[in-house]
Amino acid sequence: MPTDTKRVRGPETSQSPVLFGCKPAADLPSHGPRVDGRQRDQVDIRPVFVRCGPVSQANGSAYIEAGNTKLMCCVYGPRETGRKDETDMKCGRLTTDMRLAPFSCPVRGSWIQGTQDKDLSLMLYESLQPAVCLHKYPRSQIEVSVMVLESSGSVLAHAITCASLALADAGIEMYDLVLGCSLHQDGDSYVVDPTSEEESSWSAGGGLTLAFLPSLNQVSGLQSNGDMTLETLTAGVRTCIEGCYKLYPVVQQALTRAVRRAAPPPSES
Repeated sequence: MPTDTKRVRGPETSQSPVLFGCKPAADLPSHGPRVDGRQRDQVDIRPVFVRCGPVSQANGSAYIEAGNTKLMCCVYGPRETGRKDETDMKCGRLTTDMRLAPFSCPVRGSWIQGTQDKDLSLMLYESLQPAVCLHKYPRSQIEVSVMVLESSGSVLAHAITCASLALADAGIEMYDLVLGCSLHQDGDSYVVDPTSEEESSWSAGGGLTLAFLPSLNQVSGLQSNGDMTLETLTAGVRTCIEGCYKLYPVVQQALTRAVRRAAPPPSES
């Protein structure tokens, strides 16, 4: 019998990758150290890896990895916009597009932008827009595209940081960098930079994501959900600001390395 060379020689049966995922959120402890070893009620963020300029085809790009959360951002522009209205003549336009890859988490299944992606894109825009000097780019458009490669908690916060790095890598004038930090709280206990399991297990509690300009000491965006009192929200904002300051040196080092790579070699006299 002749061999079918076009057929993929794979196993006759297969198993869903969801079966090999982490343990259910209900099994997570509610007291003591967290599953990954970090402490509760402390500004304990995951180790972060950041790199600028991984995509050569874009005007600016950045990659960020925090635990198992991985994101890539590309910036295109400034480019001339086709719109001729009065607003675009005086000030540039910033567009944001944030999407979760189909393989980023078990609930995703297509590349089509869903309701969650649209909400994340809007919150990303509201966090970045105050920091970009759009008046420097009349009749121009700056496009920010974020792709979530793996979703493991605090996606919006790390997307804000990644997009800010990509804008800086593209040479876009900004008032300051924008850093993101998230917090999840349930009762008297809270965790900073929560994982996806912690976010789902504490669905009854409240959470917030903060966008912060560290050099100017200003908040550019705040998104909260759940039941949180005014005192709890105020304390959560202070905690997230402290988390942003912890992340700031890592971002500065990434930008410094990118500038050194792009700088021309010294000329020999």
